[in-house]
Amino acid sequence: QVQLVESGGGLVQAGASLRLSCAASGRTFSNDYMAWFRQAPGKDREFVAGTIWSGASTTYADSVKGRFTISRDNAKNTVYLQMTSLKPEDTAVYYCAARRSYSATYDYWGQGTQVTVSS
Repeated sequence: QVQLVESGGGLVQAGASLRLSCAASGRTFSNDYMAWFRQAPGKDREFVAGTIWSGASTTYADSVKGRFTISRDNAKNTVYLQMTSLKPEDTAVYYCAARRSYSATYDYWGQGTQVTVSS
């Protein structure tokens, strides 16, 4: 059974940092594209950052570029999202997702972790 489990969310003040983790299990993800999405109340889910599991290619939404960093630890089957200089508008539920590198559809999603940034 494939599972993605996020952790690391919380309540922080503006300007603080948080690191989210996504632990993947159930099969190998060496050919998968891993991504972080977020959904704020009343808004659509949006792409935040993504990375090829076994490569160095990363992509970021313009709103987080320069502040967030996505990385992975293949030995631990874990993807991270380091978030710095957090802003109140970063408040959302953050989700980890995985898709095959050749597919446009994300097949697996985590349950989400809440990030709240106070001003």
